[in-house]
Amino acid sequence: MSLWIDGVVESRMSALDRGLNYGDGLFETMRLLDRAVRYLDRHLARLAQGCERLGISRVDFAALNHEIASIARTLDDGALKLIVTRGSGPRGYRPAGTERPTRVLAWSPPRVADASAGTDGVRVRYCSTPASVNVALAGVKHLNRLDCVLARSEWSDADIAEGLMRDSQGAIVGGTMSNVFAVRGETIVTPRIDRAGVKGIMRGIVIEAAHGAGLVVEEHVLTAAHLAAAHELFLTNALIGIWPVRALENRQLKPGPVTRRLQHMCSA
Repeated sequence: MSLWIDGVVESRMSALDRGLNYGDGLFETMRLLDRAVRYLDRHLARLAQGCERLGISRVDFAALNHEIASIARTLDDGALKLIVTRGSGPRGYRPAGTERPTRVLAWSPPRVADASAGTDGVRVRYCSTPASVNVALAGVKHLNRLDCVLARSEWSDADIAEGLMRDSQGAIVGGTMSNVFAVRGETIVTPRIDRAGVKGIMRGIVIEAAHGAGLVVEEHVLTAAHLAAAHELFLTNALIGIWPVRALENRQLKPGPVTRRLQHMCSA
C-alpha cells in the first residue's frame, strides 16, 4: 500500500485529527485503471455534497482533482482510497470552525479473488448486524462504518463475497460494501436511500443506464421477500462494477439478461 497525506508521501497523521477521534470525515474508494481514476468527477461531486452535509469547508476541490490525477499517473491499476477529515482540533464534539481539512490518499493493488466474480456471479448471505439508521446521514459516505465492520466480521468463508444488511425494521439497506438491485421481468428495484445506506457511484450509473435503455427502475422499501421473488439479483460499487448474484443463502440463481445487458452498458 502507498500513502499520501496532504499531498506528501507519509504514513502518520495527527492523533488530534477529528477523523481519528470522531469519524468526522468522508471517504471515496475509487477504481484506478490505466493510470486514471474512473468516474473521478462523480466521486468528487459526491464528496462535495458530503462536505456540505457535514459542514466541512475549506476543501480546494480543483487542487484535489489535480492532486489525484497527478498521483494516479504514477500508479498501476488498483484501488485509490481518498479520505477527507475535518482536520485536527481541540477536544470535544463541537468543531472549533478553524480546522484545516486533512487529505489522505491510499493505493492498494486489485484483489485477485474479484477477477471472475463479474462473469460467474457471487454467493451472498444475510447479516444479523442491523444497519444504522440516521436520516441526517443517509446517502453520505462518511467514516462511521462500525455497523459494516461488525456485519463483515460475521463470516470467514472465502466463497461468500458479500453480506446484505437490513435495518431494525427488516428493510434491506444494501451490502456491507455495495448497493443491491433486484430484477423482476424488466423492472429493476433498489432500496431507497432516505434513512440509511450510501448512494453509490455505480448505483447512480446503473440507474441512469437503465433509464436510457427504457428499463423501469424503482426505488422503494425492499424486504427479504422481495429478493426471494426476484428473477435476478446483482450488486454494485465503483470497484467491482456489477456482480451478478449466483446464490443468496440457499437459493441458487443465474446471471440474467438484464444484469448482463447492464454490465455491457456500464463497462465502457
